[in-house]
Amino acid sequence: MFKVLVSDPISDLGISLLIEASDIAVDKKTGLTEDELVGIIGEYDALLVRSQTKVTERIMSAGKQLKVIGRAGVGVDNIDLDAATKRGIIVINAPDGNTITTCEHTFAMMMALARHIPQAYLKTVGGVWDRKSFVGVELRNKVLGVLGMGRIGSEVAARAKAFGMDVYGYDPFLTEERAEKLGVKLASVEDIIRDADFITVHTPLTPETRHMIGKEQFAKIKKGVRIVNCARGGIIDEKALVEAIDAGIVAGAAFDVFEEEPPAPDHPFLSHPKIIVTPHLGASTVEAQENVAIDVSEQLLHILRDEPFKNAVNMPPVPADVLSKLEPYFSLGKKLGSFAAQIAEGPVKEIVINYAGELADVDTQPLNRYVVQGVLACHLGSDQVNVVNAMHLAKSRGVNIVVSKTQATKGFTNQVSVTLRTTKEERLVAGTLLNGFGARITQVDKFPVDVEPQGHLLLVSHHDKPGIIGRVGTLLGTNDVNIATMQVGRTIVGGAAIMVLGVDKGVTKDVLAQLTALPDLNNAKEIQLY
Repeated sequence: MFKVLVSDPISDLGISLLIEASDIAVDKKTGLTEDELVGIIGEYDALLVRSQTKVTERIMSAGKQLKVIGRAGVGVDNIDLDAATKRGIIVINAPDGNTITTCEHTFAMMMALARHIPQAYLKTVGGVWDRKSFVGVELRNKVLGVLGMGRIGSEVAARAKAFGMDVYGYDPFLTEERAEKLGVKLASVEDIIRDADFITVHTPLTPETRHMIGKEQFAKIKKGVRIVNCARGGIIDEKALVEAIDAGIVAGAAFDVFEEEPPAPDHPFLSHPKIIVTPHLGASTVEAQENVAIDVSEQLLHILRDEPFKNAVNMPPVPADVLSKLEPYFSLGKKLGSFAAQIAEGPVKEIVINYAGELADVDTQPLNRYVVQGVLACHLGSDQVNVVNAMHLAKSRGVNIVVSKTQATKGFTNQVSVTLRTTKEERLVAGTLLNGFGARITQVDKFPVDVEPQGHLLLVSHHDKPGIIGRVGTLLGTNDVNIATMQVGRTIVGGAAIMVLGVDKGVTKDVLAQLTALPDLNNAKEIQLY
């Protein structure tokens, strides 16, 4: 008999699978302090929480029988994942449970925005019968731009098509084939900015997506566009949005999320007549609250019964002999994947991982996950991708994973290479561990290099001509960017070449544009590796 403790308020319907299971005993004890949880957790095999219970390392240390912690929701901020992983405790969540409710809230906001429903309601109940001030627009025949075509974005697109809208979809992993299957037009951010009548965002918040619609985009955006954000605060520059509305460029906006929550009382969104706001209600439906509990309950049963499961957010156990050989390469694999993703242009179709040398004789499945995690996290966010769900996310987005092995190592004991094949190009990054410890990038595309994969890097593609290194250094110095390290790679004198520079701080888009404008310089990209 397995014992499950439910420490946050969850309806019996949500955990009915556990309650009705003959091999499960469920105890519901909510509102417990950390001390109280520590005192009783030792007798339980599983812990089921929402967001109130903070599952600390101390609680897990006391949970000698604890096999799994379930979070009835998406985020796991209240659970110490590192402590769980060290103790072999599986942590699971319910990433799909909020999909429909967030999608529907997006449409509710879009409809309210198109027809001025909140503003008209306030005026009507205030005793003013005013039909002239609230002339709206139809959704039919309008272009909807969806930034982020994951689970929620795809559901929004399907409903938009039912409303007769033309849907443009952007996603770093959206290929022409998948776009066609979803019935949307594959578009760039620039296409959507230029053509969309409505824009809705459904991406995670990452350094790449922060302020992806900001002052620069509002200067080019289609006049009269309406913008909806039910994803994450910070994807759209709030200050720039208000300025664009006041300038008559943007017709209105509807936001369920803010850069800081709750927003300050004087936040301009709260008093602007053309902005609709709600207090982060995207997942707040009876069905969603029950669905996430049902999903997690089902996975808890599978884990306790030693059956296949999904939606784990931490590392599953790896045999000790395999772990001892692969663990030193985990960080390298993740960084190689991240480096490749940051330099590759276009949606990723295929990730090819090649192992050379002694690694060819090892079961590399755990290491494969780190490489794929590094690739996907650049676009989906490190809080959304982990070594357990990386393969599932890649498959769900149509990204093919190919693993090959060879004994030939080109002079290294072991070498890991990652090739990304996108709809536009193919990029390769390879690396090794010096003496089994020091991580090094040994190759970028066809160019040999020796680069420590750490911190802020600049990859500069150029023609191998005298003076170009000096021009790059001078330009960076003029912009107060200090060069810490430099590696130059070339295959023939006077031909194509690269520089990989280690710099002390991030480089702005303006500086990258200045670099690209230099004579004989083809491209400059910033890479961040942590």
